[in-house]
Amino acid sequence: MNATDSVLAAAAKIVDDFGHHRTADYFAGFAAEATFLFYTHTERLDSRAAYESLWAKWESEDGFKVHSCRSSHQKVQLIGEDAAVFTHLVSSDIEFGGEVSTIEERETIVFAKYGEHWLAVHEHLSPESAS
Repeated sequence: MNATDSVLAAAAKIVDDFGHHRTADYFAGFAAEATFLFYTHTERLDSRAAYESLWAKWESEDGFKVHSCRSSHQKVQLIGEDAAVFTHLVSSDIEFGGEVSTIEERETIVFAKYGEHWLAVHEHLSPESAS
């Protein structure tokens, strides 16, 4: 499998695990030192552990659950042999407080190669605005 296909496969796994609310598998797609920028959160999360903590808080305090997630308009840009930028549009059905809403977003995930595996090292979400 070439590098582009490997990054696409790593991204697809993250999307699938997120979309099925497989929390441990989802977070396994990110390096421990990964950073996260979410437009819905006031500060940058500086580690996977910080995001895991926020996720657990959403679950316990807000009834957070992911019902599904769909990815489209995918693009991979390779940077040398060990880094890649993945961009796509993402549509997720998310539950908060017993109400399920569909959220449309643009997402950038930066991947780095660790041995033979690609792990996400940065994720940035933005709202998808209508044209």
